[in-house]
Amino acid sequence: MKFENYTIKDIAKALNLSTSTISRALRDSYEISPETKKIVLEYAKKINYRANPIARSLKERRSHSIGVIVSEIANNFFSQVISGVESIAYDKNFQIIISQTHESSERERLNVEYLTSRSIDGLLIALSSETEDIAYLHQLKERGFPIVFFDRIPQQFDTYKVIVNNQQGAYDATQHLIKLGKKKIAHLTNSKSLSITKDRLVGYKKALMANHIDFDPNLVKYCQHGGLHLEEVEKAVEELLRIGFDAIFISGDKLTTGYLHVIKKSHFGAAQGIAIAGFTNSNVVDLFSAKVTAIRQPAFEMGKIATELLINLIEAKYPIAEFETRVLPTELINND
Repeated sequence: MKFENYTIKDIAKALNLSTSTISRALRDSYEISPETKKIVLEYAKKINYRANPIARSLKERRSHSIGVIVSEIANNFFSQVISGVESIAYDKNFQIIISQTHESSERERLNVEYLTSRSIDGLLIALSSETEDIAYLHQLKERGFPIVFFDRIPQQFDTYKVIVNNQQGAYDATQHLIKLGKKKIAHLTNSKSLSITKDRLVGYKKALMANHIDFDPNLVKYCQHGGLHLEEVEKAVEELLRIGFDAIFISGDKLTTGYLHVIKKSHFGAAQGIAIAGFTNSNVVDLFSAKVTAIRQPAFEMGKIATELLINLIEAKYPIAEFETRVLPTELINND
């Protein structure tokens, strides 16, 4: 059976009123008497009337919806960001539509094309690990489409961006491991193209340099899909174990949990005593026997701020020419 939604015309016919009167009554217009409003609203409630969002968007040229693109909703960090987005969006009467890229640049492009074809009012996006060419996003921006980047950002794009202080977080994590007396510190990280990878590598190097420890590029292993596939983490850990290391700094939430899963396997017993510090917003790491010093990101706050900035763009009466990058602090949680 096909679902049929009641329309303003149906209400008008049932109450023997004009469609314009029904529309104004539903919008609580001062032009309609309290008695008529009461009759219309009671009938609308009785038939469970819901306004047609498509018709509304055509009339207002706004859909009151925001697209959100992340690599994976199951990632604790991104799920917390989405909660922050929702807390602001719903309060401002915006709906959100979430898409996952699974670290695919092609899927990212398809998601953007689909969302914009559905007439969303703006886009929040954290780039996929494969993404290098964002010319299509520049084209959207040039046409006046509001875009705000968070976490994984492009360098040359004139819009609002929201990130954490990745360099400082990486520095603090590496410095913590050095204070434990570790000298040969490995680094497990994301795709080379991501902004977070570059910034966290800089922080790692700065901590080594500050403590007169030589940087060894062989101790840095990149995972193109950020730990989305456990086998890429396993391969990287095997390579590091062949070289030998006494501590490891891990650059991402999925990589940290992936590393813990890998070393739990019996044939990785050599890695059981190695000190670990990593970016993770997951509480799952506390369930493992290996203790992890966590670098926590204010993910919920990031989602809130990014959404506020995007809605400001959407509702701006005049074009905004000056943008900023909001940088939020990280927090080191010592679980040693």
